[in-house]
Amino acid sequence: MKRWLPPILFFAALAGAWEWLVRQGVWPRAIVPAPSEVVRYLVTAVADGTLLGATGVTLRRLVLGYLIGFGFGLPAGVLIARFRFFRHTLGLLALGLQSLPSICWAPLALLWFGQTETAMAFIVVMGCVWSITLATDAGVRHVPPIYRWAAMTMGSRGLHLWVHVILPAALPFILSGMKQGWAFAWRSLMAAEIYVAILTGFGLGHLLHYGRELHAMDAVLGIMLVIILVGLATDKLLFAPLERFIHMRWGTERA
Repeated sequence: MKRWLPPILFFAALAGAWEWLVRQGVWPRAIVPAPSEVVRYLVTAVADGTLLGATGVTLRRLVLGYLIGFGFGLPAGVLIARFRFFRHTLGLLALGLQSLPSICWAPLALLWFGQTETAMAFIVVMGCVWSITLATDAGVRHVPPIYRWAAMTMGSRGLHLWVHVILPAALPFILSGMKQGWAFAWRSLMAAEIYVAILTGFGLGHLLHYGRELHAMDAVLGIMLVIILVGLATDKLLFAPLERFIHMRWGTERA
């Protein structure tokens, strides 16, 4: 409880000051609605199923695109780290494409796949795959050579060496790339849902877009809050336990 008390008090004070500024007319209600109005929208949207349905659609797209990106990014990073040819070709391509904003892929995705779920998945994949690829490459190349030499003297070769020595030693870098890739996947999907309108499901990005079009700032801020909460929950429930496991496995956990 002591761990959660400071952030609870901090955000309660922040929300209270925000509410007071709006009620005093310092901030225009039409531009910056009060927290109570945002909460009222969230309660209504949850009650009628709009928010839960949109969150489910967005998470389904996000997880699918992220898993595809991870499935391509991990082996691509290994190839780049292992072979000089891929380092100077695929590695250079990954480095260049990582700096390209994912929304730039939206026109091509619409042209190639139309207004479909495939277009959404393509934009998400292109947003996260390169971070995972480059992190895997960096992790493999930063594994101390003595680990490999020690394993080889004990008879480890080929796939066994990679699965039991190199990739586990590179896990801190890979996990960092996974977290960055997840964040980029979120941004890519929000941009895709705002930019691409499809009839197979309305996600959080669509609600955000419609809130902006209708000048419903309570809806806009409410959806932004939901996105933040989902991101925090993912970090605390998925990535934080993985980080703790790695620290315990390698004896680097803090006292």
